[in-house]
Amino acid sequence: MSEAKVPMTDLYARYTRLKFDRPHPKVLRITMENGRMNTTDEALHRELAEIWRDVDRDASVNAAIITGAGRIFSAGGDFAIIRQNIEDFEARARQWKEARDIVYNVINCSKPVVSAMRGVAVGAGLVCGLLSDVSIATKDCRIIDGHTRLGVAAGDHAAIVWPLLCGLAKAKYYLLLCEEVLGDEAERIGLVSLAVDDAELDTKAVEIASRLAEGAQSAIRWTKYALNNWLRAMGPTFDTSLALEMLGFSGPEVREGLASHLEKRRPAFPPGSPL
Repeated sequence: MSEAKVPMTDLYARYTRLKFDRPHPKVLRITMENGRMNTTDEALHRELAEIWRDVDRDASVNAAIITGAGRIFSAGGDFAIIRQNIEDFEARARQWKEARDIVYNVINCSKPVVSAMRGVAVGAGLVCGLLSDVSIATKDCRIIDGHTRLGVAAGDHAAIVWPLLCGLAKAKYYLLLCEEVLGDEAERIGLVSLAVDDAELDTKAVEIASRLAEGAQSAIRWTKYALNNWLRAMGPTFDTSLALEMLGFSGPEVREGLASHLEKRRPAFPPGSPL
C-alpha cells in the first residue's frame, strides 16, 4: 500500500524524539529516533508517557504502529537517566511517574497498537513493544528486560505482562537471570504475537495496522478494553514492582551495575541483603 499524504495534526508538533508518518490514512506510525540506538533519554521517556493520550484523542487515527529508526528498536535507558535516578530523588520520582504512565497509557489507549521490533528491544521501548495489542519482532530481534543485570528489580512492564504472555516459569527464567530471548523463541513461548524475517517486518506491521484501522472500530476498541482488564487486574503487582525498582536506585547494587556497563565488564554485586 502506498503511503498516504495525511497532514500531521498539532497534537504531534511538540515531540522531538518521536517521528510520525502515515502509511495508511487512518494509521499513525510512531518512530523512536534519537541517533543513539534509540536509547531512552529524558525526552524520549517523557514522550513515550504522553504519546498514547494524544493517539487516543486523535479522531483521525484508528490504529498506531510503534517502531524504532534504523536497525534498532530501542537499546534501553541511557546512562545519564540511570545516573540521575541514582543521585537525584526528584528525578527518580519523576521517572517513577512517567514509567507508570507509559504502562497504563498504552493499556488504556482505546486505539489498537502494533509494535514492529528489530535489532534490540530493551527498556521503555520494550514496554511499548510488548504491551502493544499485536507485537511483531524479527526472528533475530534480541529482547532483554535488563533490570536485574543493572541491579534493580524488574519494574516497568515485566510483572504486569510477562507471566500472562509466556507463563510464570518462563517469566521467572528470563527476568531473574536477565536472559535475552530472540524473536523466534519469543513467538514460540507466546511473548510476542508474530516473528517474521527482517525484510517483512515493516510491511507486516502496516498490513495488520491497516486491517485494524479499516475494521469495526467500536467492536475492536471495546474488545481491546475488555481484554486489557487482565492487565488492569495486575495493576497492584505492577505498582509494587515499579516501586521496588525505584527503591533499588537508592541502593548499592545499581551503582555496581552501572559501573560494570560503563566499564564493559561483568558486575561484582555486593553480598546478598538479609531482606
